[in-house]
Amino acid sequence: MQDLNFRKRRRKQARKKQKMKKQGLRFETGKPQLRFRKEKTKAQRQKAAAVVNWTVQIAITCMIAFVLVWFFGQRVSNAGDSMKPVLQNGDVVLVNRLIYNASKPKRGDIIAFKPNGNENTHYSIKRVVGLPGETVQIKDGSIYINGTETLEHIFAEDIEEAGIAEEPVILDGTEYFVLGDNHLSSDDSRMADIGNVKRSEIYGKVWFVASFGSDFGFVKR
Repeated sequence: MQDLNFRKRRRKQARKKQKMKKQGLRFETGKPQLRFRKEKTKAQRQKAAAVVNWTVQIAITCMIAFVLVWFFGQRVSNAGDSMKPVLQNGDVVLVNRLIYNASKPKRGDIIAFKPNGNENTHYSIKRVVGLPGETVQIKDGSIYINGTETLEHIFAEDIEEAGIAEEPVILDGTEYFVLGDNHLSSDDSRMADIGNVKRSEIYGKVWFVASFGSDFGFVKR
């Protein structure tokens, strides 16, 4: 009887040890490794998300910079003295290419354009004087719009050479009459080889002088 009880106790102790051994093995080889893998995967995901977010921000910044430069920061060099004293020969100006998609050129605007749409010529910079549908004439040194002498937004005075504008010039629905402020040194719409400027030939509005010097900054008038 005692021998039987002794065997039962030994079997019971053996089962208990075996159970504890299994539990220890499961603890050592199971859950800790799984938890470590989960933590490692989570860290990798966070790192990947940070890289994607950083890349997207850089791409958006580059896109905004490109749009700003393309529409507002196109550089054009002023050649000659036709726009003195506002612009000097060699001044580098910034051209707003977007503005005329939202509105039409106004009298007094300084624009950059390709004469006769010739892509092989240098950009010309002049001031808008006559608008589409108007009749422009230069007589007695003054500019007449639709038969009325006009001074507002016009800075050329005592014009000696009227050119083709000695007779009334009728502008169609897409044409502009342009003139240099320094009319004595300006080739503009008074000359037959330049004539009226079509809307499609206008590159944009000159708004900023980028050359360092006394004129640096926004175009003054």
